[in-house]
Amino acid sequence: MGKKMFVLIVILMSISLIGIIAVQLYWIDNAVKSKKQQFSNDVKISLIRVAERINEKEQDLIDRKIEGMIENIGLANAAQIKNYFFQEIDTTSKQTFSLGATYLEENFKLPVEEFLDNDSIILKRISGKKDFFQTKTFSGIDSKSTSEGLRTSFTKRYTNLEKEYNYETFRSLFEKKPINQRVSNRELNATIKDELNKKNIFLDFKYGVYGVDGLATKLKSGYYTIDKKDSYRHPLFFDSDNLPIHYLYVTFPTEDKHILSGISGILLLSLFFIFIIIIAFSSSLYQLIKQKKISEIKTDFINNMTHEFKTPIATINLAIDSIKNPKIIADQEKVIRYVNMIRDENKRMHTQVENVLRISRLEKNQLEISKETIDIHDIIEDAISHVHLLINDRGGSVETHFEALTPEIIGNEFHLTNVVVNMLENAIKYTEGAPKIDVYTESTNKFFIFKIKDEGIGMTKSVQKNVFDKFYREQKGNIHDVKGHGLGLAYVKEIVDKHHGTVFVESEKGKGSIFTVKLPLI
Repeated sequence: MGKKMFVLIVILMSISLIGIIAVQLYWIDNAVKSKKQQFSNDVKISLIRVAERINEKEQDLIDRKIEGMIENIGLANAAQIKNYFFQEIDTTSKQTFSLGATYLEENFKLPVEEFLDNDSIILKRISGKKDFFQTKTFSGIDSKSTSEGLRTSFTKRYTNLEKEYNYETFRSLFEKKPINQRVSNRELNATIKDELNKKNIFLDFKYGVYGVDGLATKLKSGYYTIDKKDSYRHPLFFDSDNLPIHYLYVTFPTEDKHILSGISGILLLSLFFIFIIIIAFSSSLYQLIKQKKISEIKTDFINNMTHEFKTPIATINLAIDSIKNPKIIADQEKVIRYVNMIRDENKRMHTQVENVLRISRLEKNQLEISKETIDIHDIIEDAISHVHLLINDRGGSVETHFEALTPEIIGNEFHLTNVVVNMLENAIKYTEGAPKIDVYTESTNKFFIFKIKDEGIGMTKSVQKNVFDKFYREQKGNIHDVKGHGLGLAYVKEIVDKHHGTVFVESEKGKGSIFTVKLPLI
């Protein structure tokens, strides 16, 4: 896969993920807003009904008071008679319509100590009589006119007019009373709770009644303090001009929890799917990057392997061609030298192939590792002897610092020897000039620890993270400046893991590296 195509796929996947998450978050936000709006509407409707019930109850109380007073009323303190007359003449049909009305307004002055000391109010009782006349004129043959008429009379008491006037009179008195005398805290609290329950709102609430001037009244729950931002408001009482004189404020301390709990199932499910999408995207992206990296590493490995094989193959071909030469074939000493050369190069190629197969068998758990009690100090000494010639050839040295009190562990002698050899060869390979290597050992209550320190070229933090990966080799422009296939340290990691140990590296560019292996003691 080309770099541009890889970047394009990553960008498209990222845009898709961001789009999906944005849509989900937009839907969640809309759901929360819709739930809040529904809750707000239910609360406002409940407060409207609370105000209506409080005012209806007060109106019923006033009506009962008026009715009781008028029924037990005595003689009027004053009276007034009003007469009205209306007439309509239809010249076409020669009909006349007449209406006469007489109204009697009786005023009764009654004491109202309940509201104001030594004061009184005027109540009215209104009754009346209505007379209806209808006449029609007829012309005879002798041109004489005759008329006939219809008269209807009835009397009644105008209770509706009485109630309207008397109610307004009483209402003006009620407005002068303290609001806590018009409605009690207990009644207001019970009414609010009942109306909220009708809307399936069973939350704890706090309330307070304030005047239009913002002054608090005695109607409130506990130490309620007005919070206009988070409170719901509705007029509670009105004046004669139908303007609010008191406002009821209601606050719900657990409103947000209630709204979220209403959509918690869908919300959690949506968040769960968002999490799944993110995990799937991250995994896909990780695998994509990993596969791309493996592809690049394998390409480098093939190039390196090809390069490593080209030299021995060329040497073998050259040796064979030389042996075929009649002058050489007659010289037994030269033939033996060329045969040994062919054998060494063949052995070298076999070793390279065996390294690859060993790693493959380790990954597939096909490599059986038998374990026994071994002395790790002996293992390290044996490994140093394997690389002694390489070190001497470079003019280097290996110093041992054995300080471990308990060097015996359960392990495989062959593979652990290869582990130390690979780490020593790595130190030699990545040192410019004469390699200087120090091997330290120590032991704790549970682990045997050995460290291999070199003064080589070192490595960066990014390289340290990948140095134990299979086929990984640091790129330095010419990938063949240091021979190898990136299998040595991968093999070390696999073998140490098989022995339930750990291996890690500490390094600084240009100042060398320290490889540390911790293996469990017996």
